[in-house]
Formats: sequence, C-alpha cells, structure tokens
Amino acid sequence: MSEFTTSPSALTGTLGQPLETESQRPPLWQYGYTIALAGLMLFMSYSGADKQGEFAKRYGHIVFYGITIATELVLLGLTYLGMRFARMKLREVIGGSWQTAEDFFLDVAVAFGFWILAYAVLIGLGYALHMASPGAIDEGKKTIELLAPRNALELILWICMSTTAGFVEEIVFRGYFQRQFSSLLRNVWLGMLLSAAVFGLSHGYEGRRRMLLIFIYGAMFGTLAILRKSLRAGMMAHAWHDSLQGIFLMIAQKLIKSGVIK
Repeated sequence: MSEFTTSPSALTGTLGQPLETESQRPPLWQYGYTIALAGLMLFMSYSGADKQGEFAKRYGHIVFYGITIATELVLLGLTYLGMRFARMKLREVIGGSWQTAEDFFLDVAVAFGFWILAYAVLIGLGYALHMASPGAIDEGKKTIELLAPRNALELILWICMSTTAGFVEEIVFRGYFQRQFSSLLRNVWLGMLLSAAVFGLSHGYEGRRRMLLIFIYGAMFGTLAILRKSLRAGMMAHAWHDSLQGIFLMIAQKLIKSGVIK
C-alpha cells in the first residue's frame, strides 16, 4: 500500500510521521486555534500591507527591518503555543539535527538544487503571467526605492531578517500548519496545498498574479518537506532566496540611481 494512502492506519504526516487514528486525533479546539492563527496572520498582513513602504520611509530601514524580525519572532511564539497544544515537539517538526557532516552537506546540496529549481520556476511563471509589463516594472521600482537596503549595515540586517524569516516561516507553514491541516483533512497532500494557499493568501495584497506565484512557491517548499521529512533544506533555501533578493534589490537601486536602469 502507498505511503500516502488514505487508509487511517497507513496515513503519514507532513514530515513522514504517522497521522493520528480517529481516537488519537487532537480535539477540535486545537484545529480552531490553528485556523484562528491563520486568520490573524491574514488580517495583520492585509491591514498593514499598504503601510510597509510608508513606515520604512518615515522611520528608516533599520527600524523597519528590526520590527519585521520582532514580528516574525512573535509569530514563532504563537505557533509554538499551538504546537504545545497539539503535543508537537519543535525538534521533530524541524526533522531533528544533523547526525554527521555528510547529512549537513546533503541538506546544503538539496537546498541549493531546490533553490535553483524554484527560482527558475518563478521566473518562468512570471514571464508567462506577463509580470514584466511596464506597470509591474514601475511598481517594482517603487518597492526598490522604499524597501531595498542602501548600505552595508542595512544589508546585514536584511540578511538577518531573511534568515529569521526562513527559519520561522518554514516552521509555521511547512511545519505546524501543514501538519495540522494534514491531520484535519486526513491527507498530507491536501494539507500541504491548504498550507500553501494560506501562504499565498498572506501575500494577496501584492495582487492575484503574485499571490499565485507565492502559492506555487509555498507548494514547492511543502513538497520538499514531505519528501525530505525535514524542514532543514527548506529553511536554507528560503533564507538564501530572501537574502539574495535583498542583494539584488540593493544592486538594482544603485543602477537606477546611476541611470543605467530607467
């Protein structure tokens, strides 16, 4: 029988752990907490989305990056509380620690290969969805002006913010949400897709096309978590992607100011 069969006795969890039998399933209020947390995240995302650039412009990038890191840590705390309710162990959700140097380098190699693949998919879909139109480019320039790091200190903070996001968001979406939704729906792939949908919706303020891209991006990370039975490689790839975005934004900002990009 397949590892991902819908038979209650053979169901496997998001990271390859057995899903609960009917008698072992958590009480419904635990799923209520999960849904409430997802709803809170979406509310906070949409209510503050149009103020990010304004906040960064008014208070400076250092304050903005610092508040973003603090917000991620609060989200981690709320997620950890939900994990305690569901009797999850953080170590198990992440997939344990590296036992050997070979394990570490294997995760590095997987993360790098996955990042290249994900980046290629996003670029291809971006062109397919006509996201390189003049209007989208103008909007991108505005984002660069408001949020891109401008000096070495801001770039270091951006990388710290990206590393924090890679760690926290993989635990939240591919760890906690994906496990809970898989348990609720009794299917790891449906749980993964629902978690990816929440991930995409949390960026819905960026427009429908970008939301679709982020949903696919989240589904790729969710699939990696299922196949690897670990979040470690996904955390690395997520942190690399966000960190390199900051470097690219910083370079683009300098090219715009110098007149190379118009």
